[in-house]
Amino acid sequence: MKRFFNSNIWNAFILFIIGVIAFFTQEIATFFMLGFIIIILSNIYDKLNDISKKLDKD
Repeated sequence: MKRFFNSNIWNAFILFIIGVIAFFTQEIATFFMLGFIIIILSNIYDKLNDISKKLDKD
């Protein structure tokens, strides 16, 4: 289940939901900002997870 929440399908689903909400509320700029934030946080999480695995391995 953990891999599902880190998958591209999950990210696409979340962006789709945010996009639908942004369309109906006419907040397209917010959609792009939230999209960038989600991508950045996902990348940070992946890097921290890699570091944690390397530290546990030693």
